[in-house]
Amino acid sequence: MNVSGGELGRLLPPLREDLKLHEAAVNRDGSPAWVIHDPVTNRFFRIGWLEFEMLSHWPLRDPTLLLQAIEQQGPLAASAAELGVFIAFLRQHQLLRVSTPQGTRELEKIRLAAAGSRWQWLLHNYLFFRVPLVRPQRFLQWLLPRVGFLFTAGFACFTVFCTLIGVLLAIRQWDSFVHTFQDFLGPQGLLGFALALTLAKALHELGHALTATRYGVRVAHMGVAFLVLWPMLYTDTAESWKLADRRQRFAIAAAGIITELGLAGFATLAWSLADDGALRSALFFLATTSWLITLAINVSPFMRFDGYFLLSDALDLPNLHQRSFALARAALRRGLLGWNEPDPEPFSPALRRGLVAFAWATWLYRLVVFIGIALAVYHFFFKALGVFLLAVELVWFIARPVWSEVRTWASGRRRMQAGHAMRSLLVLLGLFALLAVPWQTSIRADGWLHAERQQLVYSPVPARVLTVSPAGRVRQGQVLAILDSPDARSKAAQSLIAAQALALQLDQTVGRVEGLERRATIAEQLAQQRAEVLAQRAEVQRLTLSAGFAGVLSDLDAHVGPGVWVNATQPIAILYDPADWVVDALVPQEAIGRFAVGAPAQFHRRGRWAAPVAGEVIAVDTARAQSLPHPMLAAVHGGRLAATGQPDGSLAPRDAVYRVRIRLAAAPGSVMHDERQPERQELGSVSIEVERRSLLARWATGAAALLLRESGF
Repeated sequence: MNVSGGELGRLLPPLREDLKLHEAAVNRDGSPAWVIHDPVTNRFFRIGWLEFEMLSHWPLRDPTLLLQAIEQQGPLAASAAELGVFIAFLRQHQLLRVSTPQGTRELEKIRLAAAGSRWQWLLHNYLFFRVPLVRPQRFLQWLLPRVGFLFTAGFACFTVFCTLIGVLLAIRQWDSFVHTFQDFLGPQGLLGFALALTLAKALHELGHALTATRYGVRVAHMGVAFLVLWPMLYTDTAESWKLADRRQRFAIAAAGIITELGLAGFATLAWSLADDGALRSALFFLATTSWLITLAINVSPFMRFDGYFLLSDALDLPNLHQRSFALARAALRRGLLGWNEPDPEPFSPALRRGLVAFAWATWLYRLVVFIGIALAVYHFFFKALGVFLLAVELVWFIARPVWSEVRTWASGRRRMQAGHAMRSLLVLLGLFALLAVPWQTSIRADGWLHAERQQLVYSPVPARVLTVSPAGRVRQGQVLAILDSPDARSKAAQSLIAAQALALQLDQTVGRVEGLERRATIAEQLAQQRAEVLAQRAEVQRLTLSAGFAGVLSDLDAHVGPGVWVNATQPIAILYDPADWVVDALVPQEAIGRFAVGAPAQFHRRGRWAAPVAGEVIAVDTARAQSLPHPMLAAVHGGRLAATGQPDGSLAPRDAVYRVRIRLAAAPGSVMHDERQPERQELGSVSIEVERRSLLARWATGAAALLLRESGF
């Protein structure tokens, strides 16, 4: 911007009387800095030494006299252009006093330009807006002396000690800790998680507020912020920029994270020591909520949460996102387009590379977050509004910034060099290839390995065990167990006696003419009784349990032995054929249709360093699985599938999965411990070769399915 002295006007515009100027921490180059505080909007604007000198001589009102005074009274020299830029900055942020109708109209134009259209305002404010609720300054000043011990070194050491003890105790009960987390994934668990989150975030914000009050920073207000209509507490500590000591600003920014980590440490220790019950569940919610939210969200510097302000203070780089983005755009244009694009501000080579990398990481992170927000908006709202807001999120917050940068490239295409043009084309073709070329050739899913032929050995009726074969290999037809049922033997004996009596009566009617009719009746009864004898003998013979095929007898009940009574629902052992093995895999719904019967597959043993076993798909269910084929596949038992308990005791998968059966070409070596006692089942994962499909094709298919589904077809 080139501004001459004549263009500045005869007199400098007056400043607002309510503005306040505070000394700030020095800049990275050691030069002094100040902060302009606008008490109306509670905004802060950091300025440098030259701008401070301009404000110091502003009462002169004459631009020429101001520039001369700066040059004569100090080591700095300001130009008319620099003064013009500073006046434009003050006018843009409404820091000048308006006393004329023309100035009022100009101010209104600036306000309307900054606010944008009503649609733009709605788009920005539905994504994030704040609702101030309380002005807590008096309460904080009353509370601070009463909780002053929280800021002492002794309490910090005590907190660290309790946290370490709690973590060590939780590690000793790690399986219980993890399974407890997975058990609370249902509606009641989510409600408890929400309550714990509310308490943790309230203490988080109170930590910010108390620390700010301790350093003399006024907390203007506290309230609720809505991120895509999701409520979250916030504390206004914007006045912390008044602090010249960077360490104090760092402490205020870190106070919330430290508070939640301390809460998590105490809750983890208490959970490890508490008995099962409602209190232990509440402590578990507090521990997991604080750990997860702090590590996953608050520490992240890619959004404007605590981690961002901590990194900004650590580097002493206010507006870190905007400055790193500007550096990354300049570097991208130089490297990709060959433009002679200077950096917007000078940095050391190492810091410059770090800021550029940080900008790229932030862009990728926000891409994932915005897509996730778009999907969340789509699922949480009713159909028409969900589809509309999904499109708004994708177009406004992802496609629009990309298109804006592409338009900038197009407007400066004449500046592009021939070599860089070819490089840009190759890069674009490479990106297109990554999206358009089908890369994924297989999918993975959890599975349960077991023998294809299995026989459950159990008693057909309540009976007493006489003998049981030991575990190991058996021949076809070999006796596995001999049982005795007095009731069955008694019925068989009674049937035999009745049959013998009828046979005797039949013999007595031989040669008697008058007994022909009676003989026919007795003969019919005898035939029925002999059939009953055969049935009872068959029932007794069923008590001798034999192997239906050659295989391995395993899983013998340790409590079953000679003289022990068993009932018809109690399995004694399992017989299986170790020659043929199959895997029942649970494949996600979106993968069904990308492979068919006969597709090659491999089985990978869980936790074993061994080569996978080849196989092929032999069956694909046409309906989603209603229960897990093996409880160990559930997350509550150490598996990877989220499942919910059913009234009959089974576990139903929470997500839509389909059972796919795979026959292995050979017996996996891991199922054979030794020659005598092989294992009959094992958990693992399968990889199935599927039809290749590019990311673009998957996105297009998903978009088409979404449109068809939501359009009512």
